[in-house]
Amino acid sequence: MAAMSESVFDPAHDLRPLVRRIGKPPAQWRRRDLAAVCLEDGIRVVDFRYPSLDGKLRELRLPVASAAYLDRVLAAGERVDGSSLFPGLFESGSSDLYVVPVYRWAFLDPWVPDELHVVCRFADREGAPAPTPDNLLARAAAGLSAASGLELTALAELEYYLILERADERFTGRSQRNYHQSAPYLHGRAIADEILRTASALTGCVKYGHAEVGYIDRLESSDPELDGRRVEQHEVELDLAPIEDLGCWLTVLRWLVRAIADRHGASATFVPKLDEGMAGSGMHLHLALQREGENVMRGADGELSQEARRLVGGLLRHAAPLAAFGNTVASSYLRLVPHQEAPTRLTWGRADRSALVRVPLDFATATRLDRVMNPAEDGPYPEALARPTVEIRSPDGSAFPHLLLAAVALAVADGLADPAALGLAAAAEARPGAGAAAGVADGLPRSAVAAARALAERRDFFERGGFPPALVERVLAHLRAEADEGLSERLARLPAAERLAESRRLMHKDLHKH
Repeated sequence: MAAMSESVFDPAHDLRPLVRRIGKPPAQWRRRDLAAVCLEDGIRVVDFRYPSLDGKLRELRLPVASAAYLDRVLAAGERVDGSSLFPGLFESGSSDLYVVPVYRWAFLDPWVPDELHVVCRFADREGAPAPTPDNLLARAAAGLSAASGLELTALAELEYYLILERADERFTGRSQRNYHQSAPYLHGRAIADEILRTASALTGCVKYGHAEVGYIDRLESSDPELDGRRVEQHEVELDLAPIEDLGCWLTVLRWLVRAIADRHGASATFVPKLDEGMAGSGMHLHLALQREGENVMRGADGELSQEARRLVGGLLRHAAPLAAFGNTVASSYLRLVPHQEAPTRLTWGRADRSALVRVPLDFATATRLDRVMNPAEDGPYPEALARPTVEIRSPDGSAFPHLLLAAVALAVADGLADPAALGLAAAAEARPGAGAAAGVADGLPRSAVAAARALAERRDFFERGGFPPALVERVLAHLRAEADEGLSERLARLPAAERLAESRRLMHKDLHKH
């Protein structure tokens, strides 16, 4: 939860079952609180959860055998094999890691009443934070705060496709017309609704859920999990939280989406694109800087503050290598094309959804919104309603979540530390009616191979920020293996039927890779 939410904490009004049970905000949870829940409420299994390199949530299930055993594992965690969780990062002969529970990241199992889940972080044999993605993110966030006196908060828009059986032909949808659709034209609403309710009860930081643009009434594919299925695009948006907490809850949410779809006999995927000419799925990030709990993104003139503009400059400067962590498969670059509300230009502005960075509405209106539509309203207006952010629109569901967030934090810290970032932001601002911005030399990569090249050119920056060279090499190898240099041009030269078949093969090959 963000600091603002903790400051107005009232357990009676909190919807999270574990928060109501303990009676304190998560930041104040201690080992004794979780132990008391287990021993007093009949918890039989404590499930340690932790992300692997692919962003999937892994687990180690621990039976609650005795109070002494429970206290031991909650205090010191357990051992796991780092070489299996992070291939290429640890040698098999020296790969033992500890998974140590983070108490504020605990939650009750949404379906099994006698299980408690706790998201963990990794420690090495000396007990220090291991060089794993979760700790890279924590280090990057702490470094930004120490250098600037600011805290980076973030939210994620997680878009996903539900893959549904076609039970009948009633209320079929329309291609590219599914935005904010409702039942009965929304066949996966029961699944999306359970995702929304469960995610909110577990994390406490869900803003909303809705249907997104994408709809395919009958998908054609060589993959039997996809072929002939009805496909609907949905989104869940997490609320602003400290960026290291977002890393935790984003990983949990991605697990929940798949687990709940499976419980309904459906499937779900975060692939960047599923069919030619159809909307792709992004994972947009909104960023905000805080100083002592106060949002500092808006200046006295109502425009972006100097800090916010430096943040934008940092994102623009490192946009190309950021793609190496946020757009990791060939189909990522079939999504980043014109006329699909995906970023194609290294610019920023208020309204242009083809720009890399967008400044969305922030609720800082000149008049009270409630009285616009309800003139008789006489109650007080909520304080601190304005929450300005900037949105980076390039990442998609193929991202390495913790690595992407860590890389974003390093880029923002660089912008905050370098006055030249203001010039970068000024040169790249796209003003209404002014056309494309000038003065920005580098554009977004057009392939995974190009993203690898951008990362290789800037690897010293990320390694100075804590990324182990072996991890950078692993990411580079992953990107280069896509072998997609010049992909769009190669596809354009194929006859229409062959182009469509090859495009679908590329889009569908990574169905559950991330």
